[in-house]
Formats: sequence, structure tokens, C-alpha cells
Amino acid sequence: MKVVEKIKDPIRAEMELFEKKFHESMSSKVALLNRITYYIVNRKGKQMRPMFVFLVAKMVSEGKVNDRTYRGASVIELIHTATLVHDDVVDDSNRRRGFFSINALWKNKIAVLVGDYLLSKGLLLSIDNEDFDLLKIISVAVREMSEGELLQIEKARRLDITEDVYYEIIRQKTATLIAACCSIGACSVAPTSDNVEKMRKFGELIGMAFQIKDDLFDYTDGPIGKPTGIDIKEQKMTLPLIYTLNNASKEEKKWLINSVKKHNKDKKRVQEVIAFVKDKGGLEYAEKKMIAFQKEALQLLNTFPDSEYKESLQLMVNYVIERKK
Repeated sequence: MKVVEKIKDPIRAEMELFEKKFHESMSSKVALLNRITYYIVNRKGKQMRPMFVFLVAKMVSEGKVNDRTYRGASVIELIHTATLVHDDVVDDSNRRRGFFSINALWKNKIAVLVGDYLLSKGLLLSIDNEDFDLLKIISVAVREMSEGELLQIEKARRLDITEDVYYEIIRQKTATLIAACCSIGACSVAPTSDNVEKMRKFGELIGMAFQIKDDLFDYTDGPIGKPTGIDIKEQKMTLPLIYTLNNASKEEKKWLINSVKKHNKDKKRVQEVIAFVKDKGGLEYAEKKMIAFQKEALQLLNTFPDSEYKESLQLMVNYVIERKK
């Protein structure tokens, strides 16, 4: 059995019902919108985010979920989908999960409007049901994601990112949404419990490990989701590169910065940068940091009694850093 299927096992019934509710939450009176949202729903990914919501909710409440849990999972997925649609426009990307992106099929203007529509649907789903606590969690996540993207753009121009700034960027850009999934899961069933903050921290740690794993893919060969060296071509500062820059001689540093800034389209030069980062121990360092985040997340989980939900979350934490793409 595939790992993702095994993780999903204790929440299979919830995920099936969620898919129906999620599809309903997107519906509109505009035929074009319905055609586009139908396209989105039928090309879904692994749905890790709603899985976090349901597994955390069931773990902290002895296997119970309620309508708020379903709404929380839908809000997360609506907002997440909105950000993906907008990202494809910003990145001028024509593919998403192997299929054409919304902007490739329906052009940028429609894609931006669809993203706005999904965002407002998510907010209204919470407001109409007075889930103001859940709405606050997701709104903070959206603000942080935007700040993280802008912080990265600001820093990438100068290539002077310190390790601390890098952690702040990935915390906001990637980890904050997974943190929101986990805190919404806990908050939906036990709003006043300490577990809401504990699970937020748990999600954040997984998100950090997840992003570092993504950084490492840029330096590995094989059938991964993105071509090797793409981060370098896009002048993205990843942890292996930051570590290498901080531990290089003045001359090496100059060469590295020059390579990333001016020769990032030169395949041979990009390969030389990758080889240099490997030689300097950049990959081992990033891997060590990723495993530290993973261990901390598992320690948090160990404060809960054993259950099939806890087991699935442990699998999820390990899957994040063992995945091949």
C-alpha cells in the first residue's frame, strides 16, 4: 500500500465526505466559473492539507470530528487553491501537477478572478457559519504567506540572505499554511484547548522540514517534480547555497554570487555551482537541519496518547522528508 493511502486510512470516510462538501463550497451561478472549478476539483493533488485537518482533529478529540472540521478543511483547501491559481499567473506557469494551469487555458485575467473568487468563498464559508476563530487562523496564514513571498523577492535581489532570514521566509511562505491546517483541526473540535497552539507549532515544524526537503531536490538527480538546478536559475536562495556562501572564501563567494546572478541560465555553470555546494557540505548541513525539525515535530506528537490518528501523523512527518518528489 502506498504511504499516502496508509496515512489516509483512519480518515477515509471523512475525506470522501469532504470531497463532496468541498465541491459544493465552490459552486456558483456563473457557468464559466463552475466549469473552471470542476476542472480544478478533478485535478486535485494528494490533499495533504485537509488530511492534516482531519487527523489532528481526531487525534485530539478521541476520534471525533464535526461540521466545523469539514468547514475548516474546505476553507484551507479553498484558500490554498486560490494561492496556487494566483502563483501560476505570477510565475507565468503553464502547468500544474502535470495538467494545464488555469491561466494557460483561460488566460491571466480569468485566472486572477477565479483566485479572488475562491478566496472570498473561503472567507464567507467561515463568516456565514460564525467560525470566527477558524477565520482568524486562516487570515493570519494568508497575510504571512504574502509577506514571506515579498520578503523573498526583496532579499533575492541582493543575495545576502542569512540563515535566520531564510528560516523566516520559509516559515511564512510554506510552514504557515501547514501550521494553519493543524491548528484549525484542533480548534474545530476543542477551541479553548492548549492543543490549538501545540498543533500549530507541530504543523510549522513539518512545514520547515518540507521546504528544506524541496531545497534539497534542486541538487539531486532523478524523477522529481522540478528539474535540477531550477532554484539556482530562478536566483532562489536555498539552505544548501546559503550555508555554502557563509563558509566560502572571499574569492569563492564572489564566484558563487556572480554565477547565480549573471550565469544562472548557463547549464554548465549551474552544474558547477551544484557540484561546489555538494563539495562544501551544503547538502549534509541542510539535511541535518531538516532532520532536527522532523525530530522536534515527532516529540510534540509523543505527548499524545497512542492512536491510529497519531500513527498516521507520524507517518506523515516521515513521508515529508523521505518523499522522492
